[in-house]
Amino acid sequence: MGQEFSYTTLGRLGTRACRMGLSGSYRPGKAAIRRAMDAGVNVFFAYGFDRQMTNVLREIAPGERERHVFVTGGYNLGFNRRPNLRRVLERRLRCLRTEYLDVFLFMGVLKPQHLSDFTLEEMQRLKEEGRVRAIGVSCHDQAFLEVLARAGDLDVLMLRYNAAHRGAESGVFPILGEHGPAVISYTATRWGRLLHRQRSWPRGEGIPSARQCYRFVLTDPHVDVVLTAPSNAQQLDENLGALEDGPLDSEELAFMRRFGEAVRNQKKWFM
Repeated sequence: MGQEFSYTTLGRLGTRACRMGLSGSYRPGKAAIRRAMDAGVNVFFAYGFDRQMTNVLREIAPGERERHVFVTGGYNLGFNRRPNLRRVLERRLRCLRTEYLDVFLFMGVLKPQHLSDFTLEEMQRLKEEGRVRAIGVSCHDQAFLEVLARAGDLDVLMLRYNAAHRGAESGVFPILGEHGPAVISYTATRWGRLLHRQRSWPRGEGIPSARQCYRFVLTDPHVDVVLTAPSNAQQLDENLGALEDGPLDSEELAFMRRFGEAVRNQKKWFM
């Protein structure tokens, strides 16, 4: 597929980035992570405790560091409105053996009350000091994401987006142009539910592949990077194939939307 589908300029960060980023949360193995690098992946999400990922990122030569995007951050614990993000940052820098982070997120924001003025101001200070190049949040509240996008204080918004969870299409996506934050999406398969036949789905009709799920997300130009979290090299290769196949056509999009509705209409816990 052409470079325009597989790569992008990552918002205000200005870095050329592969549109599929890698998370090591499901421990795919260090060989698989290196395999992703060889395939052109240069965006890597790490919590800090996923040793396979951090160990491989430590291997990157200093002269190659600028070509890679390290994404990590601190987590909202719910009970602390003044989290020590500076301490978290120092831990992540030591863990990854790097002098700076490309994207530093405050993660797990479920409602506006979880993101205090103190937290935003502290993140801005870390960016001003040069230890962090871009700041953002991982947020589950679509309405609050719209507020954040309009405010323009954040460089990156990380959000859920897939064929079953399409609220961003009518919510935050149309207003991104005001300030131009980068969008990193996750759970393209809706934690695997989009890969399983639903009771209401016609027996003779096929169901999506993981490859199609990632293509669905990447077909929307508002998404800069979609994260993938394979558990082995085979899954990695399948998911990376989405970049080769390119965007979905109108018929494929309609199929994915119909199946997404079937998943959503199961009336089960939905996140």
